[in-house]
Amino acid sequence: MSTEPTPTDIAVLDHDAHGIPAADYAEILRERLPNHTVRLARTATERREYVAEATVVAGGTVTDEDLAIAENLRLFACNAAGVDHLPLEDLADRGVAVTNASGVHGPNIAEHVLGWVLTFVRRLDEGIRRQERREWRRFQSFTELAGSTVTVVGLGSIGEAIVERFEGFDVETVGVRHTPEKEGPTDEVYGYDDLQEALVRTDVLVLSCPLTETTEGLIGEAEFDALPTDAIVVNIARGGVVDTPALVSALKSGAIHGAALDVTDPEPLPTDHDLWGFGNVLLTPHVSGHTPKYWERRADILVENVERAAETGEYDDLRNRVA
Repeated sequence: MSTEPTPTDIAVLDHDAHGIPAADYAEILRERLPNHTVRLARTATERREYVAEATVVAGGTVTDEDLAIAENLRLFACNAAGVDHLPLEDLADRGVAVTNASGVHGPNIAEHVLGWVLTFVRRLDEGIRRQERREWRRFQSFTELAGSTVTVVGLGSIGEAIVERFEGFDVETVGVRHTPEKEGPTDEVYGYDDLQEALVRTDVLVLSCPLTETTEGLIGEAEFDALPTDAIVVNIARGGVVDTPALVSALKSGAIHGAALDVTDPEPLPTDHDLWGFGNVLLTPHVSGHTPKYWERRADILVENVERAAETGEYDDLRNRVA
């Protein structure tokens, strides 16, 4: 006997993502889930009221106070890829499923990386400088991307998106990951123990790995020495993955061609830091994760899961489930 889908009460916790308010998220969910109740908790009072009644809570974090009153909660849809900050054991004890935002940032961060690399290859930054000076004088490009080797450290959803964007440029791709036996979308895959073997043949090094005990300071003096002197280093991971003094030293000595950094250590980068003074360093203030489509992509995950759970009454087989 068929049953009607069960309507779900969804509480969206108020916060912004990359400057885009959660009200946009709530509105998208209302449009795409018209048979469900979606409420945005703008105040502490509304948060207590809505969380107490919700089957699904969507937000950046959930507190002990939330869990104490969330008697109907079946799913916490975290707005971040990382969930280490959540009380996972308490959620599991209550039978609450947890999903994350893995994959949401892949397309935009991959485009950010590609834009940087093409800027170096075609020396577009030099073109901008000459335009600012109203100087019509030719200059030569640095190289061609075709035929080069691009090494991506970290083959999660972002790393995979980066590799995918490079596929149309006739490059060889090398991946480096914690478990190389899992392979990946690259032509070859190395483990961290064999990182330097990959670096010696790398023209473009892209860091997209999480910051862990293994990856902290992963790219240091020895790694910069292993890279060819015309290599480009791109970091959209975390600043701590790179040994900053070693990076500055490599730039000063010409050990690498240049670096593009969306993250730094320290961060924010102090105004008197050496990295500001290099003409071959491109800097952005941790903005590669921004996309106007952020909430739409978050909604893709949550809508799919809510519709699936409404049909089955179960919260087990969910997209992006991590706990």
